[in-house]
Amino acid sequence: MSQQIAIITGANKGIGLETARQLGHGGMHIIIAARNLEAANRAVEALTAEGISAEPLQLDVTDKNSIAAAVERVSAQYDHLDVLVNNAGIMKDAFDKAPSQQSLEIWRQTFETNLFGAVAVTQGFLPLLRKAPAARIVNVSSILGSMAANVDPTSAFYSFKIPAYNISKTALNAWTVHLAYELRDSPIKVNAAHPGFVKTDLHGVDAPLSPQQGAETSVYLATLPENGPSGSFFHGRQVQPW
Repeated sequence: MSQQIAIITGANKGIGLETARQLGHGGMHIIIAARNLEAANRAVEALTAEGISAEPLQLDVTDKNSIAAAVERVSAQYDHLDVLVNNAGIMKDAFDKAPSQQSLEIWRQTFETNLFGAVAVTQGFLPLLRKAPAARIVNVSSILGSMAANVDPTSAFYSFKIPAYNISKTALNAWTVHLAYELRDSPIKVNAAHPGFVKTDLHGVDAPLSPQQGAETSVYLATLPENGPSGSFFHGRQVQPW
């Protein structure tokens, strides 16, 4: 296959689906990864109706057996992978509770998806990514994970203390830095993306940005040129503070 191949987790809706749409219109073959295979199939139908090359993949990022099966299936079909977008994420915090009052179960569920899921999926697909001429890994994070924003009273995000979610994204940013360091002598580039405050099931309908706008950062980082950055945190094309 001469097309570049991209896997996007949580790609059946929202920012993930729009990232798939934009990369697909850019000429990539898109693998729509989602926990629910029916939802993935519906997303693929919508994309193929637009002329995009796409296929579904059942993948639960919190289930090691699901990850292993997904890696086995993709490896059997393709000899490399050009793009991995770790887009799957959840927000489970109770907004009426203080940071110290969030249940340990909420912390565990959030980290299982937002951090450990991204790490496990990356570990699984890294051998295929290494076989690409110049692979790109995008970890979809949030400015709410920025330590700088969280400690700066003048920041617009200072008061948004959503502890399990925010800290899982802080950890995802740290994973981005460590993975980029590991791969610094390879052509693979690894970056974190802040989509912005986007109208999705996660944020609600009052957000100012559309999914199309929210996907732009991931698309930019997934298509970086050879001289592009690695180990950075972006919104649009602007570097964000860790």
